[in-house]
Amino acid sequence: MTAVTAVTAMSGARTLATAARVLRQLRHDPRSIALMLLVPVLMLTLLRFVFDASPRTFDGTGASLLGIFPLITMFLVTSIATLRERTSGTLERLLAMPLGKGDLIAGYALAFGAVAVVQSLLATGLALWLLGLDVVGSPWLLLLAALLDALLGTALGLFVSAFAASEFQAVQFMPAVIFPQLLLCGLFAPRDTMHPVLESISDVLPMSYAVDGMNQVLTHTDMTADFVRDAIVVAACALLVLVLGAATLRRRTT
Repeated sequence: MTAVTAVTAMSGARTLATAARVLRQLRHDPRSIALMLLVPVLMLTLLRFVFDASPRTFDGTGASLLGIFPLITMFLVTSIATLRERTSGTLERLLAMPLGKGDLIAGYALAFGAVAVVQSLLATGLALWLLGLDVVGSPWLLLLAALLDALLGTALGLFVSAFAASEFQAVQFMPAVIFPQLLLCGLFAPRDTMHPVLESISDVLPMSYAVDGMNQVLTHTDMTADFVRDAIVVAACALLVLVLGAATLRRRTT
């Protein structure tokens, strides 16, 4: 089945049913819920007190990490949870039913996306109103950027889970998929000061636009054209990865 066929064959009812099933399972997995909802909050709190004597440094770094922390946690939890479904035989049984690959991927994305909304609300609210993160732009734009970053992490996690045979292998994808983006996204050094080859690579990595979008909210009072571009790129990358995930999803006998 091609990616286009997987998408066009989708059913809203089947997608919602899949999402509801995943959310019911997550409700009985408190460790995963704690990882997704509390770890970004705890990491931002730790970062705030690391820069306790330099609030301006926290403002600059905290805005970027407000998007990166949710992206990383959603990537980890989504990839492991989806792989667990595969190795337990759940995905095998679901694919034997009249359930399209697009329905399956979209259902998982919708379920984890709902968690991403809660995660982004918690992290953004904590950063702005309890930790004193000072941004020039609208808090709603900051929330939107954080949510898009979390959804990107969800999409990447769903995608890489198709290529892992165990939870350990799923975690091993993190150095290959996340770490290079983390180093090249502009968090540690401005991207235009990097070696030209690295700068060119960073231009095609979605995390670069995630960080740029956060920085736009940090330094501009109104929504800028650059912010709109960054948001569109992150959202488009998430959608593209989901389509690829549906195309590469296949039955696997365990």
